[in-house]
Amino acid sequence: MTEQTVLYSTQGAVALITLNRPLALNSFTRQMHGELWQALDRIGADHAIRACVITGAGRGFCAGADLAEFDFEPGPDLVRRADPGPVIEQAFNPTVRKLQALRVPTVAAVNGVAAGAGASLAMTCDLAVAAAGASFIQAFSRIGLVPDAGGTWFLVQRLGLARALGAAMLGDKMSAAQAKEQGMIWDVAAEGVDCVEAAMKLAQRLADMPTKALVATRHLLRAAASNELDAQLDAERDAQSALGQTHDYIEGVMAFRQKRPPKFRGA
Repeated sequence: MTEQTVLYSTQGAVALITLNRPLALNSFTRQMHGELWQALDRIGADHAIRACVITGAGRGFCAGADLAEFDFEPGPDLVRRADPGPVIEQAFNPTVRKLQALRVPTVAAVNGVAAGAGASLAMTCDLAVAAAGASFIQAFSRIGLVPDAGGTWFLVQRLGLARALGAAMLGDKMSAAQAKEQGMIWDVAAEGVDCVEAAMKLAQRLADMPTKALVATRHLLRAAASNELDAQLDAERDAQSALGQTHDYIEGVMAFRQKRPPKFRGA
């Protein structure tokens, strides 16, 4: 029986997804993508879940694509067989889109190296908390490729063009502290503190908030990169109008007026 490559558990209102190929630094196979989609679908269907944490088993977060899945056997059609385009289209891009569309806030707990598409995965999440010893590497230029899984977009968004070019072209290792300083991640767990524990606490904080508004905020901030101001103003108006019809909006205002803690339910 094939070993599960993605583990799923819950702690209260928070789902914990663990990439589970530790001997391969949790590098992605097609099976892992499929199992990750199943986990994300479980979250989508279970409205008791209000936030999600993604981490890796063992000493790595995710080393990107498992190159063992590419066919480099010498012989006819080598170029066609080794083409990374199909796996990007059929696996990595759907993973990014599913995470971006998830109905709850997401937190990456980067417990070790995040290389290539693994770094993209961390940036795809709304927030990322790294272990003090974690690192980030844009390894694509070392094998004649470009950042994928949204990497070229996320790097510019997080780092700015100059730093994004340096990270992508040079492929130097970036420490967790550097990643935080440059804006790639939200925070670094204190020395000796388990980054998964820190991420779960952060996710629980998000779960207690009006999660529908948090996800709407995600979509608006992502759209701001390509929208003109007038279009963004319209998008904000529409989002506010829609959120104004939710339980959490009424509850938030009533709690403020009554000077009591609000009880949000993501609806």
